[in-house]
Amino acid sequence: MSKELDAFLALFSRESRENTLALRKLLLDVFPNAEERIRPKTGMITYSQPGKEDWFFALSLHMKYVNLIFDNGAQLDAPTGLLSGTGKEARHVKIRSEAETQNTALRQLLQDAVKQSSTE
Repeated sequence: MSKELDAFLALFSRESRENTLALRKLLLDVFPNAEERIRPKTGMITYSQPGKEDWFFALSLHMKYVNLIFDNGAQLDAPTGLLSGTGKEARHVKIRSEAETQNTALRQLLQDAVKQSSTE
């Protein structure tokens, strides 16, 4: 873990840090080539295709939970109740515990989103 990530995570609760690290591990497992950018002003960590500025996953940190944001979430076929939001494009999954990051449906959704983003 980088010093930049350590400093950023230090701004949040232990619970939020643990959830973020579990989600980060899952994201990088599913998408090992992702470019990770820490965005302190927005309280987010974004993930994009290598060499691209536009992100398609983001972790939005809050004190009690972390939102895993799918930029193209409205286009994904997700199990009922997994994705939340009403935006034109983005949807999110609210993660309140490390155990929630072990959901096989969440892993599949991430894999589907990576596959979709690589064909765009």
